[in-house]
Amino acid sequence: MMSTRIHGPLLGQASKCEPILRSLPEWFGIEDAIIHYLQEIENLPTFITQENNQVIGFLTLKLHTDFAAEIYVMGIRPDAHRQGLGRRLVHKAEDNLRQQGIEYLQVKTLSPEHPDSNYANTRTFYEALGFRHLEEFKELWGEENPCLQMIKKL
Repeated sequence: MMSTRIHGPLLGQASKCEPILRSLPEWFGIEDAIIHYLQEIENLPTFITQENNQVIGFLTLKLHTDFAAEIYVMGIRPDAHRQGLGRRLVHKAEDNLRQQGIEYLQVKTLSPEHPDSNYANTRTFYEALGFRHLEEFKELWGEENPCLQMIKKL
């Protein structure tokens, strides 16, 4: 991988993030969900990582209180997976949140009750970054998609 740069937090990044969401149908395969993510991304602080002036990954935050934020959505282009970009994006976002006095960072993902191997990898990724399982919500996304809330103290 050539040198990559992370920019942000920036607003108005939906058009740059859309191709990445659409390149990851294993995680983002529901059109209504993609549209909702893009509407939210447009108005939320987003970090983007670029290589040769092309966006290859992003992480969007949602601030909930003066003390808590969420990784709302994150995606890395499939050909750039497993090269440390996700980890770098999370660390950059954490540094930014600490500067704002944010103490807790959460992420929601598919619960281990759902046997999806892609989401098993997602949970492993967040666990390796220090996130811990906090609570499961069986109804938040519907019974067929039980939600796991993971949290990290910054």
